This record gives sequence, C-alpha cells and structure tokens, in this order.
Amino acid sequence: MKTLRMYFGTQDNGRWLLSVRYPKDNLTAQDVQNAMQAIIDSGAIVSGPVTILSADIVDRNVNELF
Repeated sequence: MKTLRMYFGTQDNGRWLLSVRYPKDNLTAQDVQNAMQAIIDSGAIVSGPVTILSADIVDRNVNELF
C-alpha cells in the first residue's frame, strides 16, 4: 500500500502532517506542491498549514504468512 505524506509548517512553527492512502502512481513533485498550495490557500483547516515543508511517498508491502 502506498501513502502520500505531506508535511506543512503551522503558524506556531509546528509541523502538520496530512497522509493520503493510495495516491496516483504517476504523481510528480509539481503535482504534490500544487495540491499542497491549494490546501493552504483554501483556508479550510483551522490552525492548520501555512507553509510547505516536504512530501514523500511510502510504499509498504505486507507478505502474509498464512
């Protein structure tokens, strides 16, 4: 399972994380930056993100034994 993790800075110099499961396979850095900026610009999250810090994609494989 893949997870897109987007890290934002907050008004009080904290760190805010938004995780999204199952991101598209062909996401580019620019796609993610645009999405992060749109989240900031929307102002929809109280005490939420004000700056873009970083982003990564975690790819986790689970192998069931039985």
